[in-house]
Amino acid sequence: MLGSALKPSGELQVRQIRGQRPPWGWRLRNALRWSFLWGWLANRLAGLFSRLTGIPTLVGQLALRVRQADGGWIDYGIVCYRLVTNAGVAYIINDLNNATGGADVTLFNFHGCGTGINAENVSDTALQAESTTVLNPDSTRATGSRSSPAANQYRTTGTLNFDGSAAITEHGIFTSATVGSGTLLDRSVFSAVNVVNGESIQFEYTFTVNSGG
Repeated sequence: MLGSALKPSGELQVRQIRGQRPPWGWRLRNALRWSFLWGWLANRLAGLFSRLTGIPTLVGQLALRVRQADGGWIDYGIVCYRLVTNAGVAYIINDLNNATGGADVTLFNFHGCGTGINAENVSDTALQAESTTVLNPDSTRATGSRSSPAANQYRTTGTLNFDGSAAITEHGIFTSATVGSGTLLDRSVFSAVNVVNGESIQFEYTFTVNSGG
């Protein structure tokens, strides 16, 4: 009787903590940009176009979230659907062709960011104004963590830490961890995301290849 009364008991409570969303004003500014609207439409039509015509398409999308100094985070969701560059495509072809120069598509795993606001262009070979000393460590891009959420998708997720204040407006995927070097696969521009010392941005880039069938 006594042993029965002394049996241990307890309960477990689980609470899901969701990240904050950015202000509606930011979400509207970003979503109403022509570049975002056109990218959103093209991204959705690309798969259909490939199925109907047999022509493969390449599309990219960028999502991000900010880790605040107090440990909370703000989830901005998908901020851009553009833009695979001519230089990135040429690099992929060089690797397939085993060209001189040692092209290796597995190196497209380094995340850079900056403060440039010029629209994306297929001729871009670098960010307009890539961040350097505001990063921690300085002039060093984030090395991504690779995954494949679907058979036709490559995803790389990298986190850049900041030791100063900046209004980040652009992102790129490169073949090198050092700012100022490497080949640019994709450049994305979005409305300013403000960070301060002690904060970080986690970038999630997804590259989708729609087969021609």
